[in-house]
Amino acid sequence: MNDLLLPLPAPQGEHLSACLVMVDLVGSTVLAHRLPLEHYAALMAEFVQLLILSFEARRGQVLQHQGDAVLALWSAAHTSEAVRAALEAHERAARLGLAGLLGVRLQVRAGVALGPVITGPVGGQPSAYGLPVNYARRLCDAAAPGETLVCERVAQQRAEDLRMIGRSLPPLRGFGPECRAYTVQSSPALVLSPMKTG
Repeated sequence: MNDLLLPLPAPQGEHLSACLVMVDLVGSTVLAHRLPLEHYAALMAEFVQLLILSFEARRGQVLQHQGDAVLALWSAAHTSEAVRAALEAHERAARLGLAGLLGVRLQVRAGVALGPVITGPVGGQPSAYGLPVNYARRLCDAAAPGETLVCERVAQQRAEDLRMIGRSLPPLRGFGPECRAYTVQSSPALVLSPMKTG
């Protein structure tokens, strides 16, 4: 029987310790009902572009986006930059010009997780696989509107200007009850990073 099994392909891509950030727009379905389709599509495109530019300005690499959510990766050495990018996403979304013109205020939630992943192209797009990808998604889902949740490993690497406050979690699908999360707050001195314009 074993003779019929094909050998597994050799792992493709790069192994690295990485910090994953997932940012999700709160209430996008309500917006889709409320706005004309053309306005909604334009708003989503501007929102995603804003996050891509702000993440790249802080050395992140955007892996994917699905309408109202963006996933990005930083090397573990730049974890504090990843957390700051997640925090900045809240203010950047709230100040989005097109949203103001349309009479809506955008709010996001974010999840940040750290650990080993394998990265590489899939279908011509950069991708990452590993528990931190799933964990960042689960933390993002568990975050309240306007909140950034980070895992314990991220909290252990905190920068001086970031305050971590322990937070109880609902059960996270696929993760045990021992998972700990922290709400991140920045000092008032945190300044938005400049974004690339070209």
